[in-house]
Amino acid sequence: MFNKFIDDEFILTDKEQSINPSQYSPLVLAYIGDAVYELYIRTMLVKKGNAPVHKMHRQATLYVKAKAQSDIIHSLQDQLTEEEFAVFKRGRNAKSGTTPKHADINDYRHATGFEALLGYLYLTGQKKRLIELLDLAIAKSE
Repeated sequence: MFNKFIDDEFILTDKEQSINPSQYSPLVLAYIGDAVYELYIRTMLVKKGNAPVHKMHRQATLYVKAKAQSDIIHSLQDQLTEEEFAVFKRGRNAKSGTTPKHADINDYRHATGFEALLGYLYLTGQKKRLIELLDLAIAKSE
């Protein structure tokens, strides 16, 4: 369902597909990657059936909080290509200028790297790989 949604609704035009994500800051990649991940998680929860929104929100936070994302990227690192790992490291090492209120700084940085990777895959049109990693992430976190 999510893959079809991405294909139908998030098609980048030819001009947009010429975006070179390596020219964007890793924080910009994480910005879009955060939105992609949030949409994936919400779609996954809605697919499980109708439920009170507050309950779905609580479930979503179990996946999207920095600690959960940090755990996910640690479990996926050995499955990343060299290019993907380099993008992750750029995101992890980026200085955001803010400090997390409810997260360990190392978890926060790893989560930023994870989101940067998702943003990179999205912007480069690697939808199949994006979905593959998202599916693996959820499988490993459950």
